[in-house]
Amino acid sequence: MREREERRVDVGADAALTLEAYADTIVPGEKRWPGDRAVAGVAAGGGAVAAGALELLRWDATGVHDGLEDLANLVNDHARTYAAEAGLTLDETVPPFVALDYEDRVKLIVKLTTPGHPEKDFWVLLSLFCNMAFDSAAHLHTAQAIEDGHPGLEAMGITKPDADGLWRFQDFGYGRQLAPLHPDTTPSGSPA
Repeated sequence: MREREERRVDVGADAALTLEAYADTIVPGEKRWPGDRAVAGVAAGGGAVAAGALELLRWDATGVHDGLEDLANLVNDHARTYAAEAGLTLDETVPPFVALDYEDRVKLIVKLTTPGHPEKDFWVLLSLFCNMAFDSAAHLHTAQAIEDGHPGLEAMGITKPDADGLWRFQDFGYGRQLAPLHPDTTPSGSPA
């Protein structure tokens, strides 16, 4: 059986900037450079953008990859409406959602993800993938992500594997060993 090749879709620059701004609103991080418009810079360390949210969203395994341009356009339409209702003037050199300050981005996402909003499922799904990029690095090989200093895995205290590539834990999760190791267990941890 032939293994299916992974695919990542390309998105335009405005869509990429918008999706990064959305991801940064879900899991904020620090600016990547002083003039970074997508990342608001309201938190120290790397957030969803530094964790690779855009890379994960573009991956065909998510199922949202082919609709990313549409989602970016839709959230920008909502940002225009939000700004008009709030009496805000948007900087037209960046996409409308990116032009919102962090607090307004949060308010808009809360509105879009509130039960009863007709598009709630889209925005909750997009938010979950942004979280997933940060807290599980689902789009990366775990050992390599840890080696590369993935900000989410690092923040959660995920340690590097032992020299043989396996993770072993010196401290038991419940503070005590729950059961003794079966005497026929092989060195790899498998039952004999």
